[in-house]
Amino acid sequence: GLGKSTLVNSMFLSDIYARENPVTDTVSEQTLRVETHHTSLEENGVKLSLTVVDTPGFGEAVDNSECWEPIVEYIDDQFEKYLEGETRVERVEVPDTRVHACLYFIAPTGHGLKPLDVEVMRRIHNKVNIIPVIGKADSCTKREISLFKTKILDQLSAHSIHIYDFPSSELEPQLHWMREKLPFGVVGSNTCVTGEDGSRTRGREYPWGTVNIEDKDHCDFLALRNLVLAHHMQDLKETTHSTHYENYRCHKLKEMVDTQGTKIKLNMEETSENEKTR
Repeated sequence: GLGKSTLVNSMFLSDIYARENPVTDTVSEQTLRVETHHTSLEENGVKLSLTVVDTPGFGEAVDNSECWEPIVEYIDDQFEKYLEGETRVERVEVPDTRVHACLYFIAPTGHGLKPLDVEVMRRIHNKVNIIPVIGKADSCTKREISLFKTKILDQLSAHSIHIYDFPSSELEPQLHWMREKLPFGVVGSNTCVTGEDGSRTRGREYPWGTVNIEDKDHCDFLALRNLVLAHHMQDLKETTHSTHYENYRCHKLKEMVDTQGTKIKLNMEETSENEKTR
């Protein structure tokens, strides 16, 4: 794996996956399934209702043709539920289950995006805020990660794939360095290690040294966590509503209008034929 579960637990300082049995929303004929994990967190007096949507089995089949369909279907289903709630005659508060951010994990191969990565992101980039993440970045040197990031960004640009652009206006000038870390090279850890000075940090111990996941010189975990949870959480939600959801809503309404127009045309043609036979 790419350390997805470990990273999510590290970001929220909680064992998200152990709190409850996952709810499987979609099952395909392949090994991919979409699982949702619900939990409530509280930090500094602020309560957060969190839903983590996981896709175990993604890309692991022999034939990965159209393996993105369950993911696209899940995202669209959440838009459809929200649209249905908004268009009711008696409007009530609609639970927002829409997907506000997609942490897309990339294997630390150093060779760039795989064709499957490109195809999946091309299918979902107009539906969700994609945040590319290089998993297990401690398996590469700093130079390798830097070159890998450049290659990934070049590929995204070449394929016209839009990723979430963290607005600089949401950050203090001294924090702009965080935006420049995209795609984020991260390391996750749920254990504390003790340094030579007696300090305890979350990290990983290796024969050659210790990786402190909260040290910006070791990996980009701190930048990712702060940007997503502290600085841009509201903007992620607003972008989902004003851009991705609006695109879906307009498309659905256009479909409805086109369908009604076709029915009216058919009815008029049937009426005309009936009049001719009289």
